[in-house]
Amino acid sequence: MSRTASTLRILVSLILLSGCGAVMVFAGAFLYIAPTLPPVETLRDVQLQTPLRIYSRDGQLLGEFGEKRRSPVSIQEVPQTFVDAFLAAEDDHFFQHRGVDISGLLRAASQLITSGSIQTGGSTITMQVAKNYFLSQERTFTRKFTEIFLAIEIERALSKGDILELYLNKIFLGNHAYGIEAAAQIYYGKPIRELHLSQMAMIAGLPKAPSAYNPVADPERAKVRRNWILRRMHHLGYITQAEMEEAQQQPISAKAHPSKLDLDAAYVAEMVRLEMLQRFGRSAYEDGYTVITTVDSKLQRAAQTAVLDGVIEYDSRHGYRGPEAQWQLPEILDDDQRQALAKKLEDIGRVGPWHPALVLTVEEKSFTALLATGQQTQLEWEQGLKGTVRYISEDRFTHPAENAGELVSPGDVVRLRISDGDTRQWLFSQVPDIQAALVSLEADSGALLSLVGGYDYQSSSFNRATQAKRQPGSNFKPFIYTAAMDNGFTPASIINDAPIVFDDDSLGGTWRPSNDSGTFNGPMRLRKALYLSRNLVSIRLLRELGIGTAIDYIGRFGFNTENLPRDLSLALGSHSLTPLEIVTGYAVFANGGFKVSPYLIERIIDANGDTVFRADPVTACRACEQQDDEPALPTKEAESLEDMLATEGLQARRAKRVIGADVVFLMDSILRDVIKRGTGRRALVLERDDAAGKTGTTNGPVDAWFSGYSGGVVTSTWAGFDQNQKLGRREYGGSVALPMWIDYMRVATQNRPERHFEQPDNIVTVRIDPDSGQLAGPGQANAIFEYFRNDNAPTESYSQPGGGYEDFSDPVEIF
Repeated sequence: MSRTASTLRILVSLILLSGCGAVMVFAGAFLYIAPTLPPVETLRDVQLQTPLRIYSRDGQLLGEFGEKRRSPVSIQEVPQTFVDAFLAAEDDHFFQHRGVDISGLLRAASQLITSGSIQTGGSTITMQVAKNYFLSQERTFTRKFTEIFLAIEIERALSKGDILELYLNKIFLGNHAYGIEAAAQIYYGKPIRELHLSQMAMIAGLPKAPSAYNPVADPERAKVRRNWILRRMHHLGYITQAEMEEAQQQPISAKAHPSKLDLDAAYVAEMVRLEMLQRFGRSAYEDGYTVITTVDSKLQRAAQTAVLDGVIEYDSRHGYRGPEAQWQLPEILDDDQRQALAKKLEDIGRVGPWHPALVLTVEEKSFTALLATGQQTQLEWEQGLKGTVRYISEDRFTHPAENAGELVSPGDVVRLRISDGDTRQWLFSQVPDIQAALVSLEADSGALLSLVGGYDYQSSSFNRATQAKRQPGSNFKPFIYTAAMDNGFTPASIINDAPIVFDDDSLGGTWRPSNDSGTFNGPMRLRKALYLSRNLVSIRLLRELGIGTAIDYIGRFGFNTENLPRDLSLALGSHSLTPLEIVTGYAVFANGGFKVSPYLIERIIDANGDTVFRADPVTACRACEQQDDEPALPTKEAESLEDMLATEGLQARRAKRVIGADVVFLMDSILRDVIKRGTGRRALVLERDDAAGKTGTTNGPVDAWFSGYSGGVVTSTWAGFDQNQKLGRREYGGSVALPMWIDYMRVATQNRPERHFEQPDNIVTVRIDPDSGQLAGPGQANAIFEYFRNDNAPTESYSQPGGGYEDFSDPVEIF
């Protein structure tokens, strides 16, 4: 036998022995690992981790929460070119193998023998599915065998299309993107069906190393990877030469795209997030819940605009406070220095609509500024400079500037905002110090229609609509007056508007309350006292009514009576309440006397599309005449209510009446007079006869309020400083909070008919003397009509020689 034949025999024997050894090792590994393999059938019912999404009731996306951004798609929705790009990059034999690519495994085994570790892995797409769904990311021999066995089982249990769908939805692609749809949205801001070939190849290159080939972090390296994949696609016959060359010439267009919201309602979204976290724990962020809120997107936009315009209007009245900073400008501003300064402006960041800008040059009636984008803009005199005054204090400001140099200097860091309307241009402005909040409910159900907790969530996440407890001042008086109307007082009851002094230790010793103007009108009717907001009348009324009686009654509106002060300062709204608490109380007036609770979540839908929660609010029904547990009479309005709720799969749960219809009728009449002839007269511009409400201003003044309703919508607005600085002695609820309420309600009441309460049978209209509140004398010229309940209508006539007409003096208000 020749030496060559002998050598060949030895080699064949070694190969056979190696093969047998490999089979034995493989069989042994299978026997060892098989009992620990998870059932691959669970992949059929796998639930991908998808973020929490929050929508308005009309389908607008308000918020998205979750560390993993994912939007699952079916394999039928994935363009074939996208599939080809992934096959070229990851597994071009995917449709030929049965889960394992032998050549790839041999390559990985060779690396393991020579280096002691696995470098490339030799993983097929099926093996990556096994790893991503069942295994850890560690690179060990045991884990690799487990991955192989799982891949074989997956191929036996699922179709190739099912495997691809699992892979394309699970794979991590950088920047918190899991799955191709999320990656398309994050890097390009559009769905996969709209991606260009070059963009598909870019995303297909990410699984190998999501950080290294990230087109946002390292575009040049990502481009090299993209072009390699395009060449592979051409080599495999997926694309033509021309298509490859065109795609390779495409510039890198990827950039970070945050979650694209239809409406930025961050305060609302955060309220929902907290409630979902309380309901479902951390799984709220991963289990694909969809929350439908009660918010109306049109009204939410109107609310945000009203708050923003309100703080800008107040801030403009009090003057420009000066630049945010002063930077040293270089003598010669070249491109590099310009970009460096622009980067510093970018680092400062935008606050709401206010963009940072650096003043470069100043002319007599204009100035030039550098923006964070690196561009320059010139602001002319009419772009927010004309008429601008300089702030001295909350009560003082300078004369209007006569030239731009009185306002800005080169090197000033200032703020600009873009004007509204068709001719959008930059305006000279500043970030307001004042804050504001607005909350609006559907009066009959308590459904939150809109909520704004501040003018910019990013700069301050503190929700002033739900968290800020502020003194409501005169905004609280209607609740005390309601208690009085239900305890023997009438709109015509006479209370003296005159000085009063109290020695009360609970009030800090001697207390001398006053009206804002320091004037006193003497005896006056309660109706007039409320619409003119006379403090001394309210104090005397509370003293006559009794503090205990008032507090017990006020509890009907939903207020926590334990937190109310048990002294006469209650009449002036000295305690602290949130705007949400106040608007909930006013809803009782707006809906005819029923207690409703505010709610924000209409329903919660799980990842399977099943409703797991649906709100079941109590609803006011003025026509449902019921007493205690007796069945309601089948009135037309009751039937309508039940029909409406039935369409939502609910039963009509009627709210409890807490205030009699007669008392509500009287208070509604007075609160409408606040707008017709009192401190809320600005709201006459709405031209709605059913508009009613009350201003509120606290001592200082520090807090400004307006709460009111029209057309079944009840809304409260508040404005003030977070640190309780004074607003200015010329500022009131009517000047700061009411304009926001008007702007919002103008939108909220569109297409809503006026709502008037039917006069109850026990309410009578009586002609009275305006000074005494008694029956008017025969032929009395200045007599007026007033509403009374039957049991306390005046029966005695009063005649004042000479008569005289009712005094419609200007309203005054404080507290």
